[in-house]
Amino acid sequence: MYFKKAEQELIKTDKLKSFSVIGDPGCEGVGIVMMQTYASALTAAEDDDMILIAGDMVPAGNRHFYETAKNLTEAVAKKDVYTLKGNHDTGDYEKYCGLADYVIRGKDFSIAVLDNASRRFSDKGLELLGRELEEQEVKQVVIAFHIPVPNHFTGNAVSDVEFARLRKVYGPYKDKVSYLLCGHVHSRFEDEVDGIPFICTGGGGAFIEDVSEDIRACDVDHHIVRFFLKEGKLTHRVVDLEGIPYSREVQDKVLREEIEGALAGELMAHFKYLTYADRARRRGYEKTANLFEALAESEYRHARSFYNLIEKHTAFTSEADKYTAREKFEAENLYPMLSEYASGQGKILCSQAFSDAGEAEKVHARLLSEVSENIEGYPHDTIYVCPVCGYVMAGEQAPERCPVCGAPSKSFKKFSEAKNKD
Repeated sequence: MYFKKAEQELIKTDKLKSFSVIGDPGCEGVGIVMMQTYASALTAAEDDDMILIAGDMVPAGNRHFYETAKNLTEAVAKKDVYTLKGNHDTGDYEKYCGLADYVIRGKDFSIAVLDNASRRFSDKGLELLGRELEEQEVKQVVIAFHIPVPNHFTGNAVSDVEFARLRKVYGPYKDKVSYLLCGHVHSRFEDEVDGIPFICTGGGGAFIEDVSEDIRACDVDHHIVRFFLKEGKLTHRVVDLEGIPYSREVQDKVLREEIEGALAGELMAHFKYLTYADRARRRGYEKTANLFEALAESEYRHARSFYNLIEKHTAFTSEADKYTAREKFEAENLYPMLSEYASGQGKILCSQAFSDAGEAEKVHARLLSEVSENIEGYPHDTIYVCPVCGYVMAGEQAPERCPVCGAPSKSFKKFSEAKNKD
């Protein structure tokens, strides 16, 4: 059993030379997208002696969510996994995870786990921390909690008054405190608080968010933080999860084939429902169109879950390069060849379908190349798509007609940065 329940205030172990921290794996749900990231995090942490979840293991405290997280942890983890209480870890937390305030003590350092999920440190937790710091045999302590203390990067923190309560306890033993550690904020940053290294890590499953102008979501990957001894002193290293996909399950050939089949089926259903919604809306059946668009969205989410199980993502900034190569192949080789073959067989509509798609793929490749070259300074605010043939046009002004099929500009679908922000 690797999913551990803290059943006593002091947990002693002789096998603690290193540990990994995973922040907020289930805060936004325990669906496949989040749980696959969590599984990758567990995989990345398997060489350490222990794993600590920095809160929000689940989105809400009911039995189903805890069981989902527990079952995955048991299936993937190779080391003991302990949890500290986050603001989402309500309900059955104690039944599954045990005490909210406890200490794990090894020979070289201790981890003091404190409950501040309500933005207030519990009296019991502070008393426990004080007793641990008083111990002469304890030389290094990591103080771990969920919600940050006041820092230089985010105001999403406990109050100064509350931090003063914590500081009053550790103050006389400040030289023993190696790190202050938290989750809660779905990003990653490092700071120094009261002269102590402070690490916030919330990138173990939840979607990464902007923290400030200096710490943007686009600059932070899902990650874990590893803590280990170096010349007798605790130090740390961040490990990004981009290059550590969890793929153990789809190494089963039967499962992989079934997942690929399910993915194709869900994508086809997504397309069919969108097509029917479009037909219904053109006939004035708005409620029916709305239903089928909702069903299409549901099928897309199913497909995304299956896709995440089999797709090996590359680093975000290089992802466009992978798509560009495919678009160029379709535009320059595949579709022209198929169009010519269909024409030679007298199948004119097939020939036109491949030809029209090929013209659009040329634009796809060009626009994706521009993203690859300068994702920060990508120049186009507005993109138009022809609803008849799918041709893509970039620029503030759309042409009067689609250059491929002749559809009028009034029918073009417009994609703009301003619209997406709304």
